[in-house]
Amino acid sequence: MSSRQDLVVKRAELKEEIHQAAILEFSENGLRGASTQGIADRAGISKTKLHYYISSKEELYQEVLNKIVGTWEAIYAGVSLENGPEAFFRDYIVRKVRYSLERPAEVRLFVHEVMSGAKQLRNHWMGSREATRRAAAQITKWIDRGQIREVHPILLQFHIWALTEQYAVLAEEAKFMLGQTSEEPLDAEMIINEISFLIINGLRP
Repeated sequence: MSSRQDLVVKRAELKEEIHQAAILEFSENGLRGASTQGIADRAGISKTKLHYYISSKEELYQEVLNKIVGTWEAIYAGVSLENGPEAFFRDYIVRKVRYSLERPAEVRLFVHEVMSGAKQLRNHWMGSREATRRAAAQITKWIDRGQIREVHPILLQFHIWALTEQYAVLAEEAKFMLGQTSEEPLDAEMIINEISFLIINGLRP
């Protein structure tokens, strides 16, 4: 690898570290409460160096929101609608639970933004709404064929989001109620099985 290529890679790696630091800072403090000094400290760089890579806190916030929404759209896009409702819901629940457990700060940032009025999110939501509507159309087909009971196809998706994101937003409460310490990981398989059973059996005609 040439020195120029090496420099490009190192810059990309540092930008990723900045994004991860920003996600942690924003998830804990929101856009208003977060500081570029806090982001720099989390990334292990000086504030001056941070501003070499970003123009403003607000622009960085938009960057990480776009990254999170893009990841969620990719999760949706990766779930096949062709294998029937049970396979669809099981696969989607698996992906959402694992994402919530492995990347809780990203979920908390997203939820914090929504609870703050979602002013910064609206520009990112169009693609997500289209994916939600495509899934709703398929759910409606399953209803019409008698494969699942009649439900509101968009509210059903909200219910799944709420159940799966619970384990990122309220992880400490869940651990406490389960008698676990903060250091112990939640049991992903147990959570997946419980939510899948609840949703899939609740949809039976």
